[in-house]
Amino acid sequence: MNDWEIYAVLAALVMALAALGFSISAWRARPAAGVATRMPGGGAQAVQVPAAQKVAFVANPSKPDVVALRPAIEHACQRLGLEAPLWLETTKEDPGTGQAREALAQGADVVVAIGGDGTVRAVAEGMLNTGKPMGLLPSGTGNLLARNLDIPVTDLDEALLIALEGRDRKIDIGWLKVLEADDHPEKVDTVVGQIEPAPSGSQHLFLVIAGVGFDAAMVADTDSHLKARVGWIAYFVAALRHLHGKRLDMTVRLDDGSALSAKVRTILFGNCGRLPGGITLLPDAVIDDGVMDVAAIDTRGGVAGWAQLFGEVVMQGWGLRNDLAGKIGKIEHTQCKRAVVDIPDGEQAQVDGEVIGRAKKVEAWIEPSALIVRASAKISLNLAPAEQ
Repeated sequence: MNDWEIYAVLAALVMALAALGFSISAWRARPAAGVATRMPGGGAQAVQVPAAQKVAFVANPSKPDVVALRPAIEHACQRLGLEAPLWLETTKEDPGTGQAREALAQGADVVVAIGGDGTVRAVAEGMLNTGKPMGLLPSGTGNLLARNLDIPVTDLDEALLIALEGRDRKIDIGWLKVLEADDHPEKVDTVVGQIEPAPSGSQHLFLVIAGVGFDAAMVADTDSHLKARVGWIAYFVAALRHLHGKRLDMTVRLDDGSALSAKVRTILFGNCGRLPGGITLLPDAVIDDGVMDVAAIDTRGGVAGWAQLFGEVVMQGWGLRNDLAGKIGKIEHTQCKRAVVDIPDGEQAQVDGEVIGRAKKVEAWIEPSALIVRASAKISLNLAPAEQ
């Protein structure tokens, strides 16, 4: 990268950070809106919360301070008149699905996931179509589902209150299936290095956003130590290293429509669209409308295209759209029930921020109302442990 390109990247970074800062301020100032719905007849699908519920917590012990939360959680359950909760910890071999099923087998009325997006995805998979709700106690970097449900990610007391005494909501979930792996060993990402192929036939749940292309490369290249220090901003730093990545030739088929050719940086499949920092990537996505939002993102013109794209993302979070022709950085939105994407040269894929490997052909779809989640608090209660 020559001196001009370095200065241009830095300028783009400054503009993007300024836009992000303004977006964060606007997001924090907005009234709490809850989870928007477009259910037939209006209103959200609500489920009666059991009066005397048995609660289970599935905790990721690798997250800082998670194990230390156990005494406070048990105390909170006691104050609410609940029996002693079940406590199950995840492992590398089983990140939460088996523990969620075990909790249900032991009679749990609600299962609370304590951890990041990976833990939430795994627990959700064990809770699908069971009629039992999943609560969230976010303890990760992205905490994507929690943000989209307006569950506080910095106030664990309030999040715990929602998990224990909140209102239950039915939401959609998404699936990404690898129809054909990209198993050419000679293909190496110029920044990330070797990425394993996604196994053909493998099927991956997502709750927020899945994608193929730039987004997955960015996730794969994010420094875990930097992420631990600065949180979601580490993803932005990783993105800068992929600004000169290749555009992807792909064929996209939506529902029963004709196959369309496209040349893009990334294609996203969304169940909901709010990201950290107050960014709304998919402004039309609703978590319980039974449809999938698809976004094709492309840039040309080097750094200038990316700078325009950053501005486009921030603008749409404020409800503004730029429909001018000839843009060098753009996002095209549509909706469908199912999508099949062919990428002849293969590319990395991700689900809710977890890289699943390289793929040449994927299928994505929405499963409506498959998961019940705790999404809003009903009471207020001081959860501080009693003095001894």
